[in-house]
Amino acid sequence: MPHSKVRFVGFELYFDDLERARRFYTMKLGLRTIEQDPTHHVKLAGGDAFLCLERKGVENYPSAEKAVVFVEVPDLQATVAKFDSSEILGRGLKAEQPWAAIRDPEGHTVLLLQQR
Repeated sequence: MPHSKVRFVGFELYFDDLERARRFYTMKLGLRTIEQDPTHHVKLAGGDAFLCLERKGVENYPSAEKAVVFVEVPDLQATVAKFDSSEILGRGLKAEQPWAAIRDPEGHTVLLLQQR
């Protein structure tokens, strides 16, 4: 079976107390903050991938389990074309890094990112 060109690039978790979550992951686990918006999210470096801590309620496509998997794909439009419109939660095709949010069979959110 050939190896996929898809790679995991990040994960997101939702929190009521974003600052408390940031302190836990930075002070106790030693992750480095690489992006921060106190009203929305904190993005932490984690090797080749990132962990995004997001304030509950700010997302417009909430995941059933309050977790999001980020996956970088070589051709976002071709990948999105494989899904029914009911599985597509949102798109940001004009974003700096184009994206599409889809729902997996159990209701988890997968955020597809156009490979840079």
